[in-house]
Formats: sequence, C-alpha cells, structure tokens
Amino acid sequence: MSTAQESTNEFTTGADAPCYLTHAIPGIGGQLKSRPEDFLVEEIPLYNPDGEGEHIFLFVEKRELTTLQLRDALSRHFKVKRKSIGHAGLKDKHAITRQVISIHTPGKTPEDFPSFVHDRASVLWVDVHSNQLKRGHLRGNRFSIKVRGVDPLAVRHAKASIDMLAKHGCPNRIGEQRFGFLMNNHLVGRAMILGDAQTAIDLILSPKDGAPKGTTDARQAFVDGRFRDGFELMPKVFKIERNLLRALSNDHPPEKALRVIDPTAAGFFISSFQSAIFNHVLNTRIQAGTMDMLQAGDLAFVMKNRSSFEITTEELEKADSTLQSRVESFELSPSGPMWGTTMARASGEIDNLELGALSNAGVEPANLEACEAQGGYSMIGGDRRPMRMAVIDPEVEGGIDEHGAYIRCAFELPRGSFATTVMDEVMKCTSTGV
Repeated sequence: MSTAQESTNEFTTGADAPCYLTHAIPGIGGQLKSRPEDFLVEEIPLYNPDGEGEHIFLFVEKRELTTLQLRDALSRHFKVKRKSIGHAGLKDKHAITRQVISIHTPGKTPEDFPSFVHDRASVLWVDVHSNQLKRGHLRGNRFSIKVRGVDPLAVRHAKASIDMLAKHGCPNRIGEQRFGFLMNNHLVGRAMILGDAQTAIDLILSPKDGAPKGTTDARQAFVDGRFRDGFELMPKVFKIERNLLRALSNDHPPEKALRVIDPTAAGFFISSFQSAIFNHVLNTRIQAGTMDMLQAGDLAFVMKNRSSFEITTEELEKADSTLQSRVESFELSPSGPMWGTTMARASGEIDNLELGALSNAGVEPANLEACEAQGGYSMIGGDRRPMRMAVIDPEVEGGIDEHGAYIRCAFELPRGSFATTVMDEVMKCTSTGV
C-alpha cells in the first residue's frame, strides 16, 4: 500500500454519519427504490427552448440508465461527439427520471434524423434552441418517492419530519450516490488532487466488499497484473474500469492511464471529495445549532442568484438588521465549502472550521493549486454551497397498492440538492456515504 493510501485511513474511518435536524421525530424505516417506479424524478428546466437554433432539445424519460449512458447512446444515434451533447445535471440510474438533453447538430433539424429508439429511454418532446444546455441549467427537480416495507400508519411521523424540513430547511447534505457503489469516490478524488495516480487506480479497480459480482474476476486480474485479462473480463457497462485496464495493458504508466477517464467522470471524483468535506462541515454546524444561523465570518448564500457575501459583526449587531428574517424566508442561507482554487473563503472562526476539515482529510489549499497548475481536473475551482435546501410544495400520504404498503413523499428541491437526504431525515435508516 502506498503512503498516500495509508494517509487516507483517518479520512476513511472518520467519515461522518448524518446529524439529523429531525432527530426528535421517529424514523419510519423502510426501503427506497424497491422498484424503479417507486422513485420518480422530473427535471424543472431553468428556461424553455426558443424554437430556433442548431441545438436539438429532447425531453427524455429513462429507466435504470445513467445520464452518461444516455449521452453515449444519443452520441451514437446522432453521430456527434460526446462534447456536442449537453445536460443540466446527472440523474439517478435506479429510478425513472425525466430530463432535458441538448444535441449540437449545425445545419440539421430534428426531421433530418430517425426517431431515437432505446429499450430504457423514450423521447417525450423535441424542440430546438440557440444554445447548448450546460450543467446547472435547471431550476430544480420534482420527486415522488414511495417507501416500501413500512407501516402506513407511520405516515404521521413522515409528515411531521417533512413539515419541519419545509419550515426550517433540510440539511443540504450531499447524498450517497455522489460516493459511488463502492462508497470511495471521495478517496479517488483525493488521490487525484494529490497527484497519486496509482492510489486512484487501485481504489477504482481493486477487489472490495460491495463491488458488483460481475466485476470480481476482472478485479482479481488487476491485482495479479493481468491487465488484458481484466479488460476482457470487465463487463462493458463499466467503462471507466475497462478504459483503465486497457490503458494499463498497453503499458501506460499510472499517470497516463488515469488520464483516459472521461473528463466528466473525472470531475465527478473531484466533486465527491469536495462533497465529503462539505458534509463534515455541515454536520458540525448542525451539532452547534448554526445550520440556519448566520455568524460573523460566514459567507451568506443568496438563493436567487447563487452569489455570496461576507457577514460582518457590525452587520449582525445592527438594530435594524434583516439578515435572520431573510434566512427564515429562504432568501439567504449560511454556506459551506466545496473546496477549490477559486472558491470564496469565509473568515475568522468559520474559515478555521472549513480549513480544518480539509486538512483533516490530508489535503491543503496548496495541493489544489498544484493540481490545477499541472492541468488539473474539472471542478477543481470549487464553489460555495448553501447549508440548507428548501423543501417546496410537500405531499405525504400512506397507502397500499398491488406491491404492498407504502408511504409516499413528494416535493420539489432546488438544483444540486439530493432527495435521498430528505428521505434520510424521514426514514433514519439509510446511509449517505459520508
């Protein structure tokens, strides 16, 4: 094991369990995603296509398919490069989701292409627009989630939790899907930032409890140094793993092999590391009772335009200060760090808290700067993230259908928020990764 791997031990074993804002309300238990139909997600666009331009906009419903897999299928269908395809966000695989996808096809219209046919995706509408869809170009998402394996009478506890979250805001914890099925994406991102390509590759390819059974033989081949065998044995759906194994079988050194990872996927690893640090800071603020309270040194997050500004002691002490009322109306929120080279930093004790969380993970700001100077990865610039998310227009009901008892929770969330985080507050039995 490399030195960098050894130094991740504290970060790994110190991963935080969630601190519940609704800790005084009993959880309903149960299971999520027993069936894809139990987890419905519909993207709420930031804008509608204008009917003119060289970008085809598709509103696609997909089932048990990742956004990147959908992107690749559309790339083949329209015969364009993947960079010509835009999407506002990454949607869950184990669900039925609806989202807008853009395809840059200069000089062509939708009528120039055959209908897109896929066994796990269907096109609900088609339009054209003048610009490519970019990450973050959505207002939010509407969720309808059925929890199975529950007593429908526990709906009163679910409603009490949802009502509390709607009033105070839900902790904006980044959910388990950001950390991958091996729950180690944040460690891969950490290794990338530190320039430790071998550790990153080991974390992606080595055998591990929880890895899909179909990958077992391929992972063992990697350990044995049989990279070509590993490539042949790895199921085709695992593109990152296959590309790495192919590069290693061609005698690429670890640094070169790691660069074959799709830039979007590489950025996802970096984002996972940033997410782990944010979750730690958020838990600390919940425990201190300051998740929804602005303090001196905080960077207040303006929900409407996603800007931020520093909170001073003088502003807090003003007799006519409206800061807390703006927090209560969800106009403002305390923010936390998605650490990066251009991220706005808090000051005073708040900065000490956020810098300490980064340092405890074995990373310093200088490591981020060095990574960027060497070519870096997307997401390395970082950002501020609100500590809370608004839970909008909630609905809660209990019932029984042909598949058994359920409790259904429906709500809208702003972009970048995780429905699993809301449901974790309701159920109090699911893992959140970090």
